[in-house]
Amino acid sequence: MIFRKAQNKIQNPALLRRLIADLIDKEHWGSLDADVKGDAYEGLLERNAEDTKSGAGQYFTPRALIRAIVDVMRPGPDLTIMDPACGTGGFLLAAYDYISGSHKLDRRQKEFLKRDALRGVEIVESAARLCAMNLLLHGIGEEVCPVLRDDSLSRKPSVFYDMVLTNPPFGKKSSLTFVNGEGEESRDNRAVVREDFWVSTSNKQLNFLQHVKSLLTIHGRAALVAPDNVLFEGGAGETVRRKLLHECDVHTLLRLPTGIFYAQGVKANVVFFDRKPARETPWTQRLWIYDLRTNKHFTLRAKPLRRADLDDFVTCYSPRNRHDRKQTERFRPFAYEELVKRDKASLDIFWLKDDSLADSANLPDPEVIAVEIAEDLQAALDQFAQIAADLKA
Repeated sequence: MIFRKAQNKIQNPALLRRLIADLIDKEHWGSLDADVKGDAYEGLLERNAEDTKSGAGQYFTPRALIRAIVDVMRPGPDLTIMDPACGTGGFLLAAYDYISGSHKLDRRQKEFLKRDALRGVEIVESAARLCAMNLLLHGIGEEVCPVLRDDSLSRKPSVFYDMVLTNPPFGKKSSLTFVNGEGEESRDNRAVVREDFWVSTSNKQLNFLQHVKSLLTIHGRAALVAPDNVLFEGGAGETVRRKLLHECDVHTLLRLPTGIFYAQGVKANVVFFDRKPARETPWTQRLWIYDLRTNKHFTLRAKPLRRADLDDFVTCYSPRNRHDRKQTERFRPFAYEELVKRDKASLDIFWLKDDSLADSANLPDPEVIAVEIAEDLQAALDQFAQIAADLKA
């Protein structure tokens, strides 16, 4: 996996020798702890993600957000964990670190954690290689590579997992890759049809939401990063939301602030739900929503999202006992009956007053306003580009 289609882009023999003999070989890599090598590689990945020209940011979820999600999900040492859109492996590594640091593992559990507990799927080959290397440098997958290069949406899963943690790629349409008569790869926007899905649609986000549900064991738990359109879109979106609320316990929704993703124009959320066995009555009783977006302003460089910014959410989530939650200014419950009566069963719910709309004196810094305007314009351009591509097809 790591060396598949590897290419040497250094054409100068002297530079190549200096890199290998004078720089790499002089380091005693074998004596370095896996955490040191892994953290160094993670740092390189993050720096690459910050380079907007490389486009690598789309595979890199903010690590502060990942750590908070894993902290509330509390993965255990004997669980199987899957990320069907693993990118560079952030969720898998965070789960590994949490289990290693929060539990005293015996020999069998340590072996299970390194060999069998973690699995990822990534459709982009270059990202899959980065993920495999990232995991390997952290001591994961030395014998069996836990990353599969494949299209997660292409087929019904044959293996099921106790936990799914994922941030699928943003973009509304699902693109299927096939080889044409000339032997060239082509992409086509089509509805994904699977017997285990509630509805057939070309909306990639709705398909990933259905796929995550299919991946879970009964009583398995999931945390999925999803854009706003998953919460309010009609048609297939409404069908998926109603089915999800009925067949799963959709217990928590985190409304994320803008300015935290490397892809511009992203307005996203984290949906937390548990898969349940079939029954006539709905499993969701109430959905708790935490609003981290209203009157919150972040940028990638000047004011990046920190783990401390999510402390209040983690406390409100009450990960040790979800039944011990208390309503706060930003955390509020909504009953199932109230949700399904909303237009299109929309989960796009806000209640806090936006101070910047009411009082010009409370406007954020000009840099933050400029970034938010740029993100909104970029989102609009992306939507028009998608429309143009669909019309052309």
